[in-house]
Amino acid sequence: MNRSRTFAIALVALLACDGAGPDTGPGPGELVLGTWGGTDAGLIATDSSAHLHIGCTLGNIDGPITLDAEGRFDAPALYNITAYPVDRGILHPARVSGVVVGSFLRLTVVLTDTAVTLGPVRLRLGTEPGMVMCPICRRAPAGPPRAPAAWRER
Repeated sequence: MNRSRTFAIALVALLACDGAGPDTGPGPGELVLGTWGGTDAGLIATDSSAHLHIGCTLGNIDGPITLDAEGRFDAPALYNITAYPVDRGILHPARVSGVVVGSFLRLTVVLTDTAVTLGPVRLRLGTEPGMVMCPICRRAPAGPPRAPAAWRER
């Protein structure tokens, strides 16, 4: 096989298998479900709630996320922008909005009581959140917020 043909076959194989995750996400009228991850950001959504992070911040949506006819959503949330390194426990009312295209989600958080906007961030369905900057949870909490394990051991 000549060199350019070998390269072309390798490139096609690489593009076909560009990482983990499904090829398509939810469509219009469907719920946003599952784990959506990106660089220092993530969303973990169920049929009754969602938990999200952008950098060293976190928030929760109380209720399902349903896409409109254009693949967009806008949901009320409570959001903590001082979650790390010292969680002051201050929750702000917020709007979480996004658009799903295939298996990708573009997500933005806007605090409604301040001028703070977080994002937009790009997330991919089926990808674990890549929380590099902050050692806060990578999965939805199972109960009230807790200090990281390293702090509890002291």
